[in-house]
Amino acid sequence: MECTVSWTGALGTRSGMGFVAETGSGHTLVMDGAPDAAKPENGGLNLAPRPLETLLAGTGGCTAYDVVLILKRGRHDVRGCTVKLSAERAETDPKVFTAINMHFTVTGKAVPMAAVERAIAMSHDKYCSASVMLGKTAAITTSFEVAEI
Repeated sequence: MECTVSWTGALGTRSGMGFVAETGSGHTLVMDGAPDAAKPENGGLNLAPRPLETLLAGTGGCTAYDVVLILKRGRHDVRGCTVKLSAERAETDPKVFTAINMHFTVTGKAVPMAAVERAIAMSHDKYCSASVMLGKTAAITTSFEVAEI
């Protein structure tokens, strides 16, 4: 797996904290830092997600992918899956994630709660590389609900 991240500055200038990532699969992702009122030259312009937000989003995508795949392989009629992640960070540098909660909402027809619980556990414990890595610094908790269509 490869990725190249380039500093773009702000709108073509060499100030600001904008970055563009080009992934090995040929896709791009734009990131930006938070504005810094005390030192504007060190802050971003709030034009894109923060790098750590993309890390959290990637973790959500990784685990949701697993949950959907596991449910589909179990021949469950899953129609949708969302995961809302909330994270807490350490107060001092490096401000790693210390706690992450993932709340899943799975929609479908007659999808058993036990199957959803199992799929989430399998993703969390075995398949989702991102959550397993983040679990080294953060306490990860999960919850879920099943909505019938």
